[in-house]
Amino acid sequence: MADQISLTFPDGNARDYPAGVTAAEVAESIAPSLAKRAISASLDGRHIDLAWPIETGGAIAINTMKDDGPALELIRHDFAHVMARAVQALWPDTKVTIGPVRDQGWFYDFDRTEPFTPEDLGSIEAEMKRIIAARDDVRTEVWDRDRAVAYYEQRGEPFKVELIDRIPGDEPLRMYWHGDWQDLCRGPHLQSTGQLPADAFKLTHVAGAYWLGDASRPMLQRIYGVAFRNRDDLKAHLTMLEEAAKRDHRKLGREMDLFHMQEEAPGQVFWHPNGWAIYTTLQDYMRRRQRAGGYVEVNTPQVVNRKLWEESGHWENYQHHMFIVEVDEEHAKQKTINALKPMNCPCHVQIFNVGLKSYRDLPLRMAEFGSCNRYEPSGALHGIMRVRGFTQDDAHIFCTEDQIEAETKRFIEFLSAVYRDLGFESFRVKFATRPEERAGSDEVWDKAESALMSATRAAGIEPEVNPGEGAFYGPKLEFVLTDAIGRDWQCGTHQVDFVLPERLDASYIGEDGAKHRPVMLHRATLGSFERFIGILIENFAGKLPLWLAPRQVVVASIVSDADDYVHKVVAALQQAGLRAEADTRNEKINYKVREHSVGKVPVILAIGMKEVENRSVSMRRLDRQGSETIDLDTAISQLSAEALPPDLR
Repeated sequence: MADQISLTFPDGNARDYPAGVTAAEVAESIAPSLAKRAISASLDGRHIDLAWPIETGGAIAINTMKDDGPALELIRHDFAHVMARAVQALWPDTKVTIGPVRDQGWFYDFDRTEPFTPEDLGSIEAEMKRIIAARDDVRTEVWDRDRAVAYYEQRGEPFKVELIDRIPGDEPLRMYWHGDWQDLCRGPHLQSTGQLPADAFKLTHVAGAYWLGDASRPMLQRIYGVAFRNRDDLKAHLTMLEEAAKRDHRKLGREMDLFHMQEEAPGQVFWHPNGWAIYTTLQDYMRRRQRAGGYVEVNTPQVVNRKLWEESGHWENYQHHMFIVEVDEEHAKQKTINALKPMNCPCHVQIFNVGLKSYRDLPLRMAEFGSCNRYEPSGALHGIMRVRGFTQDDAHIFCTEDQIEAETKRFIEFLSAVYRDLGFESFRVKFATRPEERAGSDEVWDKAESALMSATRAAGIEPEVNPGEGAFYGPKLEFVLTDAIGRDWQCGTHQVDFVLPERLDASYIGEDGAKHRPVMLHRATLGSFERFIGILIENFAGKLPLWLAPRQVVVASIVSDADDYVHKVVAALQQAGLRAEADTRNEKINYKVREHSVGKVPVILAIGMKEVENRSVSMRRLDRQGSETIDLDTAISQLSAEALPPDLR
């Protein structure tokens, strides 16, 4: 090991230090003021603790609370430890497990006989603030395995013993102390509990969680918290959560009578007429868009023999997400093993393989509104956002290597236009690289990742890298939408795949007369209809654009003498292609308006005797004050134009 190492700073300057120097000492060497503000460092892109010895040279940056990413990671990670310490201070018999950073905060899983209550969360918060006020030092040591196992066995912490067994042998076992409380952790952490912003966190709720996500293991109690750098950011987040609760698609789904779910079909959606109207309108729109985009539409079987899934690699890499179907075939000596398709890709290759394909046939863009089924743990299911049965707007583009760039650019333009039509003006793109468990050689993956990155940059996009999150057969682009209240939703995907065409023996005749493997581009724009409709409902708070609204117009009578005219107006609106209905109940007009406003009907036409006499309507718009009286023909013309889907305008 070298006695001296060279560290290069963000400004390009480099300095030599003795091997084993800590980031804290590096910060002190630059300026005492920086050392006081330092919270961690980044070494060649890896987040490290100020107290860790640095044995090899590289590019280093000293992080302070002004650096969003590192600061929030440390704040949330330290809050997880402080919360666990507070829980064990209040209930010493509680066993601790793991507490990772997630989303806007963290969670920590506990093994405790008594359930936590909302009042308990308040007590834990108070104890956390006391710990922060104590400003205890945070320190770390590296222990050997035998010592760590003996330590946790002596303290009666079996979950920590199991975690040690799961940590690879070449990884150091880091033991962190926050004051006199200790936890096994990879780090990094802040240098003192007093660095945490005591007014910028909140414990939100408790949920059940199986140990390591395994339903055969003990059920634990998971406490969730959120944390930010300051009180204002916390307040903004809590306001967003309140708004999100109002927009919850499950709540709005009931109010708008869109769908329901029940225990006899977990993770499956029962679409009501109003919800199905949204679904089919969106599907019709996508069908027209895809046809105009040069796609041919196909449909493939729901139940497919195990053999195909083995050939494609799904049986080995994806079986835990598949529903297995055993069939007693007539005269068969053993049951035939099938699976409900979790995705459409292998079936599309089967269509491609029928008949001889030429290079002149490429690119071949093959689309399917494919109904798929994937096993999700019951605890992960969430309304129509996370389901077991869903339909994808799925497509696969069979092309040559030379066509990857053009087809990627073409798809990004296609997706951008669709998202704009649906109310999302911009999106982010993430580049998901090879996962640990994958099919295909490193050489093939190098080629796929290089091709996709080059194509993405050629389309004018520099994506964020999402390491290890690619599909088992290829890297992918993930398109992330931001909704009206600032939440991110990963929807569309685009993947380059050299593996499946090889495994499933797809080929085309090239210009040279020889057989060649096509490249397979997997792409989805919306993702699943179920989830995307949930996103739309929450983005618009149920107030969908007129063309997507399931009930576009309600014509409501003010007096019963106007009923005949109400039905004539409804018939004229329906003739013009609008989804219109009559409300001639013997109720006051204000009652009707309130009820239909709760149901998020965009337009209510009120009809009294004045409107009958003048052949007019009194038009009320959702969330607008007052109404306007206009001629019936004018109203029909305006609403018909407004209700046209964006691609038909």
